[in-house]
Amino acid sequence: MSDQTPRSIATLAAYPLLSALIGRRSSRFAKGITMHEGPLAYASTTGPDPLTIEEEAALAFAACGITGHSLGDLPYGAGEFNGVEEGGGNIMINFTGRTAMSGDASHAVTMFVINDRGVRMLKRPQDFGPDERNALIQLARDHKLVEAYDKLSVQLFDTRKALPRKMPYVAPFNTWDTNLPGTTYFLPVVECSVLYLNILFGGFGDSIGMYVLDDRDNFKPAGIAAFAKSKGGHLDDNPADDLIDTVSLLETNLMQLLTVEVGAMLQNLALMAQALGLGGYPHQAQHPEWLNQLGFTMQDVPFSKVMGFGGFKTTLMELLHKDPGVPTGLGLEVNGAPLIRPYCPPWYPTMADAVTAYLDFKFGARTGTLRDGGVGTGWKDGSAIQKGIAEYPQHTIDAVIAYATYIHDRYGRFPAVTGPVTNLMAFQAHRLDRSFYEKFYQPADLPA
Repeated sequence: MSDQTPRSIATLAAYPLLSALIGRRSSRFAKGITMHEGPLAYASTTGPDPLTIEEEAALAFAACGITGHSLGDLPYGAGEFNGVEEGGGNIMINFTGRTAMSGDASHAVTMFVINDRGVRMLKRPQDFGPDERNALIQLARDHKLVEAYDKLSVQLFDTRKALPRKMPYVAPFNTWDTNLPGTTYFLPVVECSVLYLNILFGGFGDSIGMYVLDDRDNFKPAGIAAFAKSKGGHLDDNPADDLIDTVSLLETNLMQLLTVEVGAMLQNLALMAQALGLGGYPHQAQHPEWLNQLGFTMQDVPFSKVMGFGGFKTTLMELLHKDPGVPTGLGLEVNGAPLIRPYCPPWYPTMADAVTAYLDFKFGARTGTLRDGGVGTGWKDGSAIQKGIAEYPQHTIDAVIAYATYIHDRYGRFPAVTGPVTNLMAFQAHRLDRSFYEKFYQPADLPA
């Protein structure tokens, strides 16, 4: 077993899904590393053995490869049938699918690949035009994964990036094996503003009409008091109708939905690693220093602002010099070219400008994802179907602008809980030192 070599890329198409599911588990001990402490202490007798570009490309494809068109099989009209309202298909953001599921097809997660060759960023579907996306889809169908990887990639650095190997950056149970020479490290970064705005447009639409209170400010309306039904507006502020939400609950639900996309990428990476005969494992990698290492624009937002203290408490913290900055990722530019630009300041002067830009992204004539003449869809007559996708009424737009402006002005970032960019988990892939497992594990539990 110790001489087993990774499986060939050519075998991937025939590798059984059931075998990958049965064999999938975290396997941490890579070639070239040492576990110094405890009853499993062991030193690898081989040097680091990096993955090939073919293996790297296959893993990248599993995480976020562009694979086809979103079906978008939703009701795009609006009406009530047998007492049940049906509609809201304009929640769709993109009509391109990736290997990992994504709420509203937002493709909010960008994958970074870190190894001894440097750092690559893998672009999202919305970063390409329709013709480029269709070309990437064809490469996937032809199993040309290295070509697809090259077209998806932006090389950011030529050397490995890493965090200090100590708390609070890396937990002590991960310092011995994480992001070391020979390993390939996949770090998903989440852009939160796109899905947040999309949820707001759905929630503040006529078919839902939710009302949001700020639980950090005595449950006052979150900038949308003028839109309450009790004030003549369209948002339902009657507690009996159960359509009242809070900022904390809304943003918690947002982050849970975004985490699903991250989790799907990590599971795909694990299954692909198993199919390739590689080791690997997911783990927490949530620290803003990662964003700094990758070149993101950062801002220290005062703690009092992030908490929404205001008034006397903020003044007191400032006088006592006890108002530390909270590192917040804002976006990523390389040589002035925007790679990840959330819909919020500083990329737009105001949240109203950001919301307008977001609407243009979805509904802009001939270029919007829902108005491109159908060329970026899988429908036979995409143009006709797109014409039937309703735009948002002005009162919904005004409510979203009011709420988003309130959040950004009060808490200094959008969303309030994380800011526009965050990171949560990572996945490391590597070649296993199988002699470690032969020494300590029963034959039935050896990595397959």
